Amino acid sequence: MRMTAEQFLNWENKSITLLAMSGAGKTTLANKLPKDKWFHYSGDYRIGTKYLNEPILDNIKRQAMDVPFLRNLLLSDSIYICNNITVDNLAAVSYFLGKLGNSGQAGLSLAKFKYRQNLHLQAEIKAMLDVPQFIDKANDIYGYRHFLNDAGGSVCELDSTEVLETLAKHSLLIYIKIPSTLEQTIIERAKTNPKPLYYRESFLEAHLEKFMSFKGYTDTEQISPDEFVTWVFPCLFKSRLPRYEAIAGKYGYILDADEVAKVTGETDFIQLIATAITLQTSHSCL
Repeated sequence: MRMTAEQFLNWENKSITLLAMSGAGKTTLANKLPKDKWFHYSGDYRIGTKYLNEPILDNIKRQAMDVPFLRNLLLSDSIYICNNITVDNLAAVSYFLGKLGNSGQAGLSLAKFKYRQNLHLQAEIKAMLDVPQFIDKANDIYGYRHFLNDAGGSVCELDSTEVLETLAKHSLLIYIKIPSTLEQTIIERAKTNPKPLYYRESFLEAHLEKFMSFKGYTDTEQISPDEFVTWVFPCLFKSRLPRYEAIAGKYGYILDADEVAKVTGETDFIQLIATAITLQTSHSCL
């Protein structure tokens, strides 16, 4: 969606999609907006509670069935297992996505890892295509004035024109760009606390081959689960930046993460976007 700053400021029911790498401040920003006026749609939350809910529960039950005490209770319907996923606690989604590597260290085989990666891909596409109906429901049913789509960090990896055009048609796309001064900080943070991630299949295959060759491994069972995630993250980080830039260049606008961090509330946020629209529209006309 393209518009002038004036049109944005006068837009009665604003719908905004935030795109950014994890750590850029999307969720922190969302929490600074008035909760009675802004509907916060989390793509990751929708993935976990709707599209991956059953596979996540099946995986948990599979693990529980290996414990005789829990197995007997489950088989006799004495207990049940449910998810407790929240916008602020998406651990169940991360654990399901998992890490490639040694099964004795809770790693996944390459086949199982790719299977779960594909499930996540399809779930994320569906979650993003759900945005228009949630924009309508947020206002019509719940009475929210504005809508904020906190998209997952891997949206730029989906290679789905349908997703991007749907989001651009129904919301203003804003890419929060991490300044170069913070890039290494985020990379180091990811190395210290490696988390499961989604990778495009072509990216995964190319970088896994390099990793295996570099380490001298012949089987993914030789990989410590955190080892590959830590090694590949800087490459993933760098590969996503031009993808975000391309999306913003075609469909939306860019905000600097340092400026976003200074936002204290709704007024700051709206003015920051209006200024970005003015500056980036004028530059595109040069």
